[in-house]
Amino acid sequence: MNLELRHLKVVCAIAETGSVTKAASQLGLAQPALTAQLQRIERTLGGPLFDRDRRGARPTALGELVLSRARVLLPAMKGLQDEALRLAAGGTSRMSRYRMGAIGGPVFAHLLHRLSAAQPDSQISTYASYSVDELATMAFNGKLDFVQVGVCGDALPSADFGLVWDTIAVDAVCVLMPEDHPQAKGTEVDLAELAAEQWSAAPGDGCFETCFAAACARAGFAPRRVLETDVRACIDMVELGVAIGLCQPTFRPPAGLATRPLKGAPLRWRLILGWHPDSPAARSAPKVLELARDAYQEVISRNEDYVAWTQDHPNLGGTHLAAA
Repeated sequence: MNLELRHLKVVCAIAETGSVTKAASQLGLAQPALTAQLQRIERTLGGPLFDRDRRGARPTALGELVLSRARVLLPAMKGLQDEALRLAAGGTSRMSRYRMGAIGGPVFAHLLHRLSAAQPDSQISTYASYSVDELATMAFNGKLDFVQVGVCGDALPSADFGLVWDTIAVDAVCVLMPEDHPQAKGTEVDLAELAAEQWSAAPGDGCFETCFAAACARAGFAPRRVLETDVRACIDMVELGVAIGLCQPTFRPPAGLATRPLKGAPLRWRLILGWHPDSPAARSAPKVLELARDAYQEVISRNEDYVAWTQDHPNLGGTHLAAA
């Protein structure tokens, strides 16, 4: 038997679901038929691709090798098919469908609004996750066209995902606190003055908590605790005085709360856009990146105090990136 792309899709489906039964359901096949097909694939490749027991199916070393190749070949072939169809239909490079993934936030909402206005006939779908790794994996596997995420400082997601990443904006991390908090009176907050506070932040799988602890150490203290929860709960904790929050300057606080950048920007947050270089999305990436940067400028302009503060911090914000 010669190995075909449909066989690679089978291997990927089993790895993603962790089960032959679940993969069969995903592929619309009977479980015995998929099992027999897997056995033929394994005979062709010379050994078992999965260790299977009651806990599910886990790739063997041979299976990992096949998966690493399949995750490159399948998106590339899909891109070839899509480009061929566009060329046959008249050569247009405009995408008719955008599958967008993001951790969330106002910049993503405004990006979607601008994309819808620019291409009103296009279909747009979204997927939300707090995990950068999950979103990057989905883009790598061809399940998402673009992902908009945030990373700490100069960090970028792992190169193992094989994606192209470009920066939308770099901002100082801000503190969310009641307007009557003693440290909310100025235009910025000295991190050292907040040593006695408890903190709240949205969850994530990056290095932010480690970077925050390091920034606190440089300021001369160890943070009491960081309570990770959803944005609504973070706001409630700040309003109740349980904690003060860590947020981006694009966040629009509710009445009674205020955001202030940390003095000296000891923590920075980088908004980035990612896509697979061999996917059909790659040709539309410059335009989507431009829309994302415009969306950022629209959102950040609502925070006039922060925009004024960045005049003394020329490497922050997004104006210098948009002009590059």
